[in-house]
Amino acid sequence: MSVNRRVTPPAVSPGPSSGHGPSARQPRIAAGGFAALPSPILRAAAGRVAAGWRDELGEAVDAAHVSELLALVASAVDRQQATPAAPVDERTRSNLGRRLLELLRAEVVRGWSEHDNTDSHIPAILVAIERVREAIEPDWKQYFASRLAGPEGVRLLVDIAHDLRSPLTSILFLAETMQRGQSGPLTEVQRRQLGLIYSAALGLSSVASDIIELARGGDELVEREPVPFSVSAILDSVSDIVRPIAEEKQLTVRLLPPTADERLGHPVALSRVLLNLTTNALKFTDRGYVEVVTRETGAAGVEFSVRDSGRGIDPALLHTLYRPLRPAGAASGRVFSQTGLGLATCRRLVEAMASELKVESRAGWGTRFFFELDLPPCPPPQALGRRGLLRAVP
Repeated sequence: MSVNRRVTPPAVSPGPSSGHGPSARQPRIAAGGFAALPSPILRAAAGRVAAGWRDELGEAVDAAHVSELLALVASAVDRQQATPAAPVDERTRSNLGRRLLELLRAEVVRGWSEHDNTDSHIPAILVAIERVREAIEPDWKQYFASRLAGPEGVRLLVDIAHDLRSPLTSILFLAETMQRGQSGPLTEVQRRQLGLIYSAALGLSSVASDIIELARGGDELVEREPVPFSVSAILDSVSDIVRPIAEEKQLTVRLLPPTADERLGHPVALSRVLLNLTTNALKFTDRGYVEVVTRETGAAGVEFSVRDSGRGIDPALLHTLYRPLRPAGAASGRVFSQTGLGLATCRRLVEAMASELKVESRAGWGTRFFFELDLPPCPPPQALGRRGLLRAVP
């Protein structure tokens, strides 16, 4: 699906360029500093920045200074592709240098999005740009930490999470549309790749949702009143979503629904918990299986458990599992995520359903998360014919 395309650097004379619309009176910026860049993508992007610099930076900025700094920034990005530890010129460590880097990145992305074909060099360039950004913003971590520690820190996190969820929702929709063949037939490899894209975007969207729910302090995913639902349908949905991850790692996913399938409960919250736990189990299991098992504990009780055959959790780290925003390195090895948001959200949702999320783990045996819910059976709309069967995927 990937086709390399030739990018011809635009002339840097005044004229319309990528929507900037520089005026005819705008001084020209010499292109000699970046015309020799080996990457045609960077040359083209730098040329567009050079052509529209005044509209972005204002008339007070000297053209010669912009030209020199733009060449330094573009060259730094080019060197970072080949040598990640390459030094960055000290002259780029300024507000103008950072702004030119932002403009360069925007032009790289704009040039990419305006073409139907995908250039395989673009991701490497974007990674290199981020390395340069870190190099010329040595205090960005401290600055970000101070913003989060301030009174508006929670609001900032929620705003970031909302900004992430919109494009991720688009990715999920497009991946699902393509998987269904609405954009044309797919090969088996392409189907698996789209499945991985879908799973990755869903994971990122879940992290964004975790941040929002943690900030709100509420349990919006738990319905006010129990509603009828099918336990098997929830397990099938979880299986369908994680299937690409399991196939990629050659792991088996086993599902065991209860005998009485139709229940009264909170399906949205339950599905979220089971999906998070199953995805996490697959992430930290290198071989073997992950199983989602239900066990009826009485007329209305159902125990849900997610077990993996992974390496298990260090007992010394168990007390940190449910701690949101855990410090880096506090739970190295086997954790739900570096932030701890996933398990914190799972535990809160389980508590909102009047239960407790528990865990047991042993070296060489794996890890099992489990909880018990009160889910009264309700008359099924129709016979499902799949009850009591242990199914394996793949």
